[in-house]
Amino acid sequence: MSKKRILYVEDDETLAFLTADNLEQHFEVIHSNNGAAAFKLFCEQEFDLCVLDIMLPDMDGFEIATEIRKRDTEIPIIFLSAKTMKEDRIKGLKLGADDYLVKPYSIEELILKIEIFLNRSQKKSEKVLTKYTLGSFEFEFENYILKNNSKQITLTEREASLLKLFLDNSNTVLKREKILTSLWGNDDYFSGRSLDVFISRIRKILKEEPNVKIENIPRIGFKLVID
Repeated sequence: MSKKRILYVEDDETLAFLTADNLEQHFEVIHSNNGAAAFKLFCEQEFDLCVLDIMLPDMDGFEIATEIRKRDTEIPIIFLSAKTMKEDRIKGLKLGADDYLVKPYSIEELILKIEIFLNRSQKKSEKVLTKYTLGSFEFEFENYILKNNSKQITLTEREASLLKLFLDNSNTVLKREKILTSLWGNDDYFSGRSLDVFISRIRKILKEEPNVKIENIPRIGFKLVID
């Protein structure tokens, strides 16, 4: 069985060598130290996941992620960055990234997160197309598409997985911890903030749908209510 292909973009030579050396024990790693060159690689080759530094020459990680999402809404994207500001994390997630690790990061945690996203993608590719009805919307989970008579929206992988989790448990309270461990693999503070960002994005998409809402359940979690 061939190894999954990872596009790894990092301009720090020492960190890149150490990280790539560890990742190559599990995956096929294509490394680039330049943002523009990395995006060119993405356009020319097939990858299963992208690991992006943010501060890069020629084209930063945020710009790469923006361009990747224009071409591929499904491929998992993980940011690795020395930027610790909450605003940077939120910006990365809003651009469609699936996770954000702050340097110095644990190689073991990075490998675990990569495996989680790759396994999730593999399971999706093996399933039969799953469709849900959500008020006036139809949700095609396998295609990440949410549509009604007036519009069609392509969700990111994380948005689609979150919406599916809500739909599989509609009109039932979902604890924050369950959502976070199911989709993020942990329930720490920054994963919790990421969850809030994604819920806000889904609410915005569904705001014109009067029969559907995601309710906050104080100090417990959320509930998708479908009338």
